[in-house]
Amino acid sequence: MKNQSLVTVRAFTQRFSSTRLGARLARHLAGHRLDTWGIPYGSDCGEAAALIVAELAANAATHGRVPGRDFELRLVLSGARELRIEVSDARGERRPLLARPEDQGECGRGLLLVATLAEAWGVVERRPVGKTVWAELRTGGHRPFGGACLAPSGPGPWGATAL
Repeated sequence: MKNQSLVTVRAFTQRFSSTRLGARLARHLAGHRLDTWGIPYGSDCGEAAALIVAELAANAATHGRVPGRDFELRLVLSGARELRIEVSDARGERRPLLARPEDQGECGRGLLLVATLAEAWGVVERRPVGKTVWAELRTGGHRPFGGACLAPSGPGPWGATAL
């Protein structure tokens, strides 16, 4: 018989109104949930996760909004090593675009933060309607900045990590 190790998976799913208030509430509830899972407020990982949730939720409320439809936040912590953040909305035809730093616009840079903070991120179709934007963070082991998250090891925001 093979040795099998147990892995604890924690999950949190909540729907929010597609408004700025809903996006703000998603960020606050995500921070609270992560704190109860052992990722403290103010830690590098807690702050990175809060920024990612804030950006993805704001995008869902702004660009993914369909009147009368909510957006959904899902957090999954696998074995205290990897955190997956997913935000789903009803606008599957509106895919997020990563802005280049040389662009002079006053908005559209939030996904650059996501790409910089996350180990990986991407977009998948959501059935029956919509899309899910996801990001992953590692949460254990080596602490390069004195916090709880590992530094991203992917090729960076303009590389193949972003789908």
